[in-house]
Amino acid sequence: MPRLTGLNKEETGAEIRRVLERQERSYGAPLYNHLVLARRPGIFRGFRAMWDGLDENALLPARLRDLLNVKVASLIGCGL
Repeated sequence: MPRLTGLNKEETGAEIRRVLERQERSYGAPLYNHLVLARRPGIFRGFRAMWDGLDENALLPARLRDLLNVKVASLIGCGL
């Protein structure tokens, strides 16, 4: 059992819900860390701003980054 439980999408505000719905379309479900961060909307927005900035200035295409994440996860035994 996780130490911190995430919110349900329906418990969040419109801005956070849009992000979670976009994740559902991309990954099949919202990312758990985002559900936990949704408990603190200000922290959620800061976290998303950091990742959005990294995405905008990335040196690798998004698809290649996704594939690399899957490969690294499999190498370290993390079940995606």
